[in-house]
Amino acid sequence: MLLMLAEFDRHAGSYEESVDDPIRTRFQGSQSDFFHRRKRDLIREYFGQDRNSTRAMRYLDLGCGKGDLASLLVGDFGAVSGCDPSAEMLASATRVETRVQGDPGVIPFDDGSFDFVTAVCVYHHVPVAARLNLTREVRRVLSPGGRFCIIEHNPFNPVTRLIVSRTPIDSAAVLLRPSETCSLMKEAGFTVERPRFFLYVPERLYSAIGCVERVLARVPAGGQFAVFGTAP
Repeated sequence: MLLMLAEFDRHAGSYEESVDDPIRTRFQGSQSDFFHRRKRDLIREYFGQDRNSTRAMRYLDLGCGKGDLASLLVGDFGAVSGCDPSAEMLASATRVETRVQGDPGVIPFDDGSFDFVTAVCVYHHVPVAARLNLTREVRRVLSPGGRFCIIEHNPFNPVTRLIVSRTPIDSAAVLLRPSETCSLMKEAGFTVERPRFFLYVPERLYSAIGCVERVLARVPAGGQFAVFGTAP
């Protein structure tokens, strides 16, 4: 995990360049935040598009990096926080409360501090042997009945695998299958929903035919997937 931290600190000043890829760039088009907006939209859809239902909730983005997703959701939740092992990455996360994870396997918040936690493209950087303990940490900081969402690259999508294989910051990544993600959450005590697949449609077509992603949400072919779980 220390090697992972050093890698993210090294790329902090040029993170966007380090994840740049011709295919990725064509897919997201001119909107550099398209991938973050898609995750925001997916979270809003999960909570029923009614932002009033989340206004009293406390939200944590685990491994938030520069705070891109958390910043997009500031208006949706009553309180928004982020944490990350890389202080260099967090230096750019100015719109939300942030804390450095001095130990990447420990979430630096008290028990029951949040009602909703996300981990977006975090777990493929976590050593396989440490993933269950991190998931139990998420459960610790969630209130009873709180929700947890893991979003990951879909290893069944060949384009996703190609992009990951030639992205320097993902050089040591070990992708998770949707079934592995569900098993992790179940073993940590969560009640788990079926995976939802998304990122089928590029940015230039999303406003016109983005509704097709809802139809294909259960088809394991999208660029990424999300698994939602509920704490006891």
